[in-house]
Amino acid sequence: MAGSKSVVIAALIANGAIAVMKFLGYLLTGSPSMLSETYHSISDTGNQVFLLVGIRYSGKKPDREHPFGYGKSQFFYSFLVAVMLFGIAGWESAKHGYEAIMHPGHGAGYQVIEFLGFNFNSVWVNVVVLVGAIGFETYAFVKANEELQRQIREFNWSGIPEAFRKTSDVTTLTAFTEDAIALGGAAIALVGVLLSFFLGAPIYDAVASLVIGFLLMGFAIALAWENKRLLIGESLPADIEQKLRSIVADHPGVTGIDSFRSMYVGSGEALINTEVRFDGELVTGDIDTDIAQLKSKLKQADSRVSIVNIEPEA
Repeated sequence: MAGSKSVVIAALIANGAIAVMKFLGYLLTGSPSMLSETYHSISDTGNQVFLLVGIRYSGKKPDREHPFGYGKSQFFYSFLVAVMLFGIAGWESAKHGYEAIMHPGHGAGYQVIEFLGFNFNSVWVNVVVLVGAIGFETYAFVKANEELQRQIREFNWSGIPEAFRKTSDVTTLTAFTEDAIALGGAAIALVGVLLSFFLGAPIYDAVASLVIGFLLMGFAIALAWENKRLLIGESLPADIEQKLRSIVADHPGVTGIDSFRSMYVGSGEALINTEVRFDGELVTGDIDTDIAQLKSKLKQADSRVSIVNIEPEA
């Protein structure tokens, strides 16, 4: 949880600063791709706030209405982030890029401006802003990547694609994805701005805006899909379930397992519910001891196991 929070805070600081810089660049130049990037950074800044709310809310203690805690709130707020990324940043960027392509006369209006006695073309404002944005986003991306790589090592995943499919830490996953898209988007905008300036063709700036919009919408759909699997109650990976099931089956006094189920109830938190047949010669006190031992074994075997319910069967 601490790792996820530090990742989100780093992204919040970076995106807030970048949003202001990009908007100033757009006001000075009228660049379509700069406006798209402004939408992007404003959306990202709001998204980090949503993720922090999710982290805070998920820390509430279990109560009567939510006996397994509030951990799934992170899944919900991350889903909202995906919707915002698609609806605000992605759609608005694509729409603005399309309008700039269809009406090129309303594109970037680069001009010579004076600042502190120096004259320079306003295009360099965008270049400086985008280079600065790439620097800020690199810092945030490195933080998110460090946390994701830590999880990859802990759970022996093959790499980022497997982590994307299997992680329950949607907060880190969302921050990592946003930062990666932000880096790509800033690079695309930079190329579009420079091509438009040097070739004297605003169409490149407009196309960059459209590409950024499609990029955002594509990743937003992928993020929403990953949150869906957790919101509707995904289990632990099959190989992990089999490992945990074997621990129960191999415990002395256990003669069989009638059912074994798992479900994520929060970021890095899973519920295990199993019906276990014990040796008929065991007395109640022995069974209670075995159940306590099994709970301890399961939690030690995988750090994601946080709640264990064992129902003894005749």
